[in-house]
Amino acid sequence: MSHLRDKSASHDDTADGWPYRRRVTDHAHARKIEFAAFVRRALDDVRATRAWSGTEVSRRTGISRQTINRWVRGDWSSDPEAARVVSFCEGLGLDPAAAFAVLGWDRTGPLRRRPDTPPMDPDVEALLRRLVDPGVSDLEKFHIRETVRYLAYRPPLPGSARNTDKRAG
Repeated sequence: MSHLRDKSASHDDTADGWPYRRRVTDHAHARKIEFAAFVRRALDDVRATRAWSGTEVSRRTGISRQTINRWVRGDWSSDPEAARVVSFCEGLGLDPAAAFAVLGWDRTGPLRRRPDTPPMDPDVEALLRRLVDPGVSDLEKFHIRETVRYLAYRPPLPGSARNTDKRAG
């Protein structure tokens, strides 16, 4: 950036304070752009792999759509709250340390241990493999997502709560 003076080149750089403020602003702007790109990639990923809408992302992360949109635009005057960044990341299955690194936050302290992921049902694994298989048509992937979405959010079947310990077969 040729319009910025190099601090080592002149001793009067801090006389009016302008170059220092400019560097801080440029650094803060770069962090905003990097965090916006991080959030945008995370959203693109969940839209592509899980077909989540903005409302669904908000519901699963506990972060309002307005806040997420501000993050995507880099439209914030002070850093996002750490708890919100953690909620966003954990809701999407991301490691919050990645977001902290983008924001330049100190990562030397102890990180919370993420709980071990329970083993996935083989049928669900098969569906996930089909959703990422380039040989499966977009129409087929659409039908898989719609069926899974329907099953995930339908009300429980009558009497299903009473029969939880009984196994079929």
